[in-house]
Amino acid sequence: MCCKCCNNVAKKYIPPSLAEKCVVFLMRNLNLANVLCVLSHAQKYDEKNLVDRCWEMIESKTEEVVKLEEFATIDRSLLEAIVKRATLTISEVELFRAVDLWATEDCERQGVPTSGKVKRRILGEQIVNQSRPMVNTPNKNPFLRFAYPRVKNIHFPVMEEKDFTSTVIDSNILTETEVKELMKNFNGTLSKSAGFPEDRREGFSWSCCRFTWFWPCYCDPEDAWFDERDPPSLDAIVLQVDKDIMLHGIRFLGCLHNRDYLISLKIMDVENHTKLVALKDESFSSVPLPCREEEVDVYDVIFDPVFLRKNADFVVRSLRRGPGTCIGLDGVNTMQSLGVTFSFKGYRSKSRQNVSAVRFGQFACFFFKPL
Repeated sequence: MCCKCCNNVAKKYIPPSLAEKCVVFLMRNLNLANVLCVLSHAQKYDEKNLVDRCWEMIESKTEEVVKLEEFATIDRSLLEAIVKRATLTISEVELFRAVDLWATEDCERQGVPTSGKVKRRILGEQIVNQSRPMVNTPNKNPFLRFAYPRVKNIHFPVMEEKDFTSTVIDSNILTETEVKELMKNFNGTLSKSAGFPEDRREGFSWSCCRFTWFWPCYCDPEDAWFDERDPPSLDAIVLQVDKDIMLHGIRFLGCLHNRDYLISLKIMDVENHTKLVALKDESFSSVPLPCREEEVDVYDVIFDPVFLRKNADFVVRSLRRGPGTCIGLDGVNTMQSLGVTFSFKGYRSKSRQNVSAVRFGQFACFFFKPL
């Protein structure tokens, strides 16, 4: 039985343990080849953690995703959801090419002409964010029943003018008026909005991952998740970067079985003695980490972006309550990600034992954007 069928059966006959195991299986085996299929079914059955992991993969590998053969066959609703994402990692012209190809394939599936006007009707205008069926008449083809389009979600103004003229204009999807307005926008002679988003997509945040492999932790699901009388575990490390970045999240290692944790997190600027992040007893649940041979569960602590200036020391310190966790191993002192060199040093606490170090422990990934 395939994983999709397994989850369908689990949901239909409602054995919670089977449903949970199916979701875990899908999360651990999530990859580029199946991410679009898994996302569709995860949304259908409201599996939020699985949906989030799918979007994480799509946003971080958008260029590869839109080149998948399956992309041209996805539902219109999923296409619209993808195009609306502000955190895609793909040039706007490549995204347009993928959308144009999807519309071409949809024309062929419906047996209608593949002209620019027909593809425009299929894609719609995205004037409002809801669908409205059009009235069919005996002389109308079924392809006239369209949702409001999503071409308004393509950020045409941020394209290079040469890409716009060679790719977009030739597709004949835009009207003559829209082309003229956008050409004026490129030439700086347009006095009003071109009617399309003019900001660049934020792009998916990048990560610096410290460990090459992990030691799994198997906790008894029947155990209480923590004892209030037990002191919290301390994890701390000193971080330095060689270029200015914005840091906005850290991935922690957890235990299997979707266990709960309370985290207090501080990030301190050593030189200026200033506190950049201060989270107190935030609750998180661990979820499977995709595409790993080891069974590893994680949870991401996301916060408002903070500025880390280059060549400065920052102490990352957390107090954690909860069951035992997986352990990251084979950490290194320095590593590069997106052209940024991260350096790590050990931290010694005067008050309690630090259970993390450069080569092992917590802080599996740092989520950041270079400046």
